[in-house]
Amino acid sequence: MNNMHGTTIVGVRKNGSVTIAGDGQVSLGNTIIKGTAQKIRSIKNEGYEIIAGFAGSTADAFTLIERLEEKLEKYPGQLSKASVELAKNWRTDKYLRNLEAMMIVSDGVELLIITGSGDVLEPENNIASVGSGGNFALAAARALYEGKKSSEEIAIKAINIASEICVYTNDKVLHLTLKSK
Repeated sequence: MNNMHGTTIVGVRKNGSVTIAGDGQVSLGNTIIKGTAQKIRSIKNEGYEIIAGFAGSTADAFTLIERLEEKLEKYPGQLSKASVELAKNWRTDKYLRNLEAMMIVSDGVELLIITGSGDVLEPENNIASVGSGGNFALAAARALYEGKKSSEEIAIKAINIASEICVYTNDKVLHLTLKSK
């Protein structure tokens, strides 16, 4: 969904569960710096859990995840509200406006993409993707979706397919799954 170089993240919602998966490659220009980065995180707050995956600058993504945690503390159990508030701050705050990252977040029910341009998007077809290999992962996940595979199997396979096409994506997949409550 964008032209960021450095990672691929895909989120798949199917049969009451959501999986967010991402590769482990960190690139600086045309050089691979690290192959096992963890770009998927779980955020727990007072019995409420979300999972998040990020593409773009790692330091920027960590800043955004911290800000999302703050918004979730203010709006517990309201992922959409917290995400919209984060996106508004991201777009209008002088410091945050310069951050280069995109995130996919889920509470096991909602699946959202948060961008620095102030967008909070709920993707069609129960599949979200961001990062340099995002379009490849999106196409793969859509092709796999109608079969009997779980959200986890689809997300992992989609990242693996993207890794065969995108030079900024590797096959060191990390994933987290939440079931709807």
